[in-house]
Amino acid sequence: HSLQSMTTVIVQTPQKSGWNSGICDCCQDMNSCCYGFWCFPCFTCTTTGDFGESTCLPLLDIFVCVPPVSLGMRVAVRHKYDIGGSICEDIMVTCCCIWCSWCQMSREIKARKQTVTVVTTHPFILNIMLDRKNWG
Repeated sequence: HSLQSMTTVIVQTPQKSGWNSGICDCCQDMNSCCYGFWCFPCFTCTTTGDFGESTCLPLLDIFVCVPPVSLGMRVAVRHKYDIGGSICEDIMVTCCCIWCSWCQMSREIKARKQTVTVVTTHPFILNIMLDRKNWG
């Protein structure tokens, strides 16, 4: 007669989150808002550096009609922090309101560096049957 034990393993799957602040919430961080308004090229370089990329990268946007670096940064921030959205939304925000987009990215990077993220998920349970006589 063998004894069997049941072990429960909980596996969590991450869910996408939203931005910590809205696209028009520039006044939540007045320092960044003013820095972005008065010296936008420097601000974009600082934000890119804070994200861990080359600080000179945003300067490429100056020479192109559609800002590829701004768009790329926005997509990268969404991807790294698992923020929901779409490439269409990113293109619209980047082309229509580039300053607000950079301010939002700056706030997001600062918020993610300052806080510990608590992930709430819907776990599912995986039951495993173990035979005690094989435990040695």
